[in-house]
Amino acid sequence: MTSIASVHGPDDLRALTPAQTEELAVDIRRLLVEEVTRTGGHLGPSLGVVELTLALHRVFESPRDHILWDTGHQTYPHKIVTGRADAFGTLRQPGGLSGYPSRTESPHDLIENSHASTVLSYADGLAKAHRLTGATDRAVVAVIGDGALTGGMAWEALNNLADGADRPVVVVLNDNTRSYAPTVGGIPAHLARLRTEARPPRSVFESLGLAYVGPVDGHDLEALEAALRHAAGLGRPVVVHCLTEKGRGHAPAEQDEADRFHAVRPRPAAPTTPRPTTPRPAAEPAWTDVFGDELAALGARCPDVVALTAAMLAPTGLTAFAERFPDRTFDVGIAEQHAVTSAAGLALGGLHPVVAVYATFLNRAFDQMLLDVALHRAPVTFVLDRAGVTGDDGASHNGMWDLSLFQMVPGLRVAAPRDAATLRRALREALAIQDGPTALRFPKGSTGPDLPAVATLDGMDVLRRADSDAPDVLLVSVGAMAGVCLEAADRLAEHGFGVTVVDPRWIAPVPAALVELGLGHSLVATVEDGGRSGGAGAALAQALADAGARTPVRTFGLPQRFLDHGRRDDILAAHGLTGRHIARAVVEALAGRDDSVSVGDLTPQPVGADQ
Repeated sequence: MTSIASVHGPDDLRALTPAQTEELAVDIRRLLVEEVTRTGGHLGPSLGVVELTLALHRVFESPRDHILWDTGHQTYPHKIVTGRADAFGTLRQPGGLSGYPSRTESPHDLIENSHASTVLSYADGLAKAHRLTGATDRAVVAVIGDGALTGGMAWEALNNLADGADRPVVVVLNDNTRSYAPTVGGIPAHLARLRTEARPPRSVFESLGLAYVGPVDGHDLEALEAALRHAAGLGRPVVVHCLTEKGRGHAPAEQDEADRFHAVRPRPAAPTTPRPTTPRPAAEPAWTDVFGDELAALGARCPDVVALTAAMLAPTGLTAFAERFPDRTFDVGIAEQHAVTSAAGLALGGLHPVVAVYATFLNRAFDQMLLDVALHRAPVTFVLDRAGVTGDDGASHNGMWDLSLFQMVPGLRVAAPRDAATLRRALREALAIQDGPTALRFPKGSTGPDLPAVATLDGMDVLRRADSDAPDVLLVSVGAMAGVCLEAADRLAEHGFGVTVVDPRWIAPVPAALVELGLGHSLVATVEDGGRSGGAGAALAQALADAGARTPVRTFGLPQRFLDHGRRDDILAAHGLTGRHIARAVVEALAGRDDSVSVGDLTPQPVGADQ
């Protein structure tokens, strides 16, 4: 049997016979199932494109020819056949292979693409560059799924591709009838007619002026290669319509109606010690589940509440709401910009929309949030899952930009709950606001234990009071960083410092009471898991300066950099977001202002040292 070990790059792949290529497809699926179920990752999408990947690399000569992948989560077979099979066991592990295309890994990865509906625009620009530089003998191939085709950006690109008869681009439409879940809207209905009707209608692509080839069985290597060679020989923009099955070749994935194993979690390691005989405590709930359950409960009491998602109903926690209120739930496809402006329309019609998206994807709809929602003071609530550091998915998925962007939106109120209880409370409060937009943000993972307040101050929660009459430090916690702040406060208190820890809960606009509280301390320190530039800490520092305060502010957050994939806790620690590092840095700041302050064993160490 032809194995992965015999293929070190596309040249080896092109030397195989058709029978050997079929055998290789079997071995690739074996490796995918073994390794991705161990490391976690996007299994279903990759299982569905094994034959398509092999055909692409046998017909085209990557990296001389450019094979571009939309979304990028289905590129595991591409990584395997482009020389990365030996490292595949490190997938999504710190220092290992990325779960998406990565320019630092291979010359076969021209674009680092993980947001959907973008690849056709890359391809259009690349083809234009080839024409202008005389590199017209290099093919441009763009692979896009039917789910990504629901995004408006894809149609903007198709409009331009159709106008470029002298710029041949091969658009490979990977039609598996799904994005994360089944694809919605008129586009999938049209594709279904092309797939199933005996006398199918003229394709929308042909009506635009593009050539059309297909439908082609996306698991028939011989048919795929013939269709791709034919398309390449046309010398004009062409769509090759390939029919594939998400999760192909792995029975559990094929039988999973929810998402065909779109993404799987890492398999737990085998226990090395005997199982405890005492019952384990109940696991803390996931942030997503807490939001979803509370929204469904509120939906029963608030008939004006409606929910929108961009092709991610289950991942954003809307399943329970959708089951109870299907007529009040709208999946708009992979179209965040449309989702936000449609929500504005719903709000202008007297409803209160909740737009549930991952934090990284709301970046795409900032203009709509600013000018279509905020300008009209529309009561739209944005719920941002996976805010802050998400970890495994890397730079493009870290939701670390939202707090910086939010500061620029007039009238936007932003809540950052610290635990399950404050998430429920914030959602109830947000849905009661009718004179402008609101946003709630929370990280990936479990909520952890509830952290009760010891007092409240003008709507803010005080989590720790300074023991002394002359408090030294005000620690301002943003969202899920409350536990870190409390740890830092404990360390500082052990060394005689008076520390107040406050959770404003609603962090934008900056509460006037927080500014007043800051004036009564020698130092203000803010802790957030977003970017430091323009974030919550920067906004508080500006508010204090505007109030004429001379109180110094130390902001702890993430550098405005694209961070590599890794565990959330490790990434936070590497950038000083631990209780120990914050305590050391606070003492250093106080020592710089007062020679009588002894730094002692809290002297700061370089970030990344023992923390």
